[in-house]
Amino acid sequence: MDFADKTGILGQLWIEFRDDPQFKVFIEYNDIGLPMAYMVAEGLIKELTPLGEQYIDESFKMLMDLLEVEESVLDEVLFDKNLGAVLLFAYQKKQNKTE
Repeated sequence: MDFADKTGILGQLWIEFRDDPQFKVFIEYNDIGLPMAYMVAEGLIKELTPLGEQYIDESFKMLMDLLEVEESVLDEVLFDKNLGAVLLFAYQKKQNKTE
């Protein structure tokens, strides 16, 4: 998944779920990576240092681990890579696992 998709997904997550109790621990732990991803996605930050990219990559990896999905699988199955598509895919995967 390209970096722009990652920042878009993380930025949208931060804006829409930062007050959601189910994401509280994740949001608190990623208190640098998520807002930074939002600022990159919105064009407020034009260039990151390698450390800034690392924060965002680590936040994205943690999200994938939380949702129990592989980034490579998302690349294969999702045409439109946005937060809604990722969450729907993770939900459907979890539902299929329980049936």
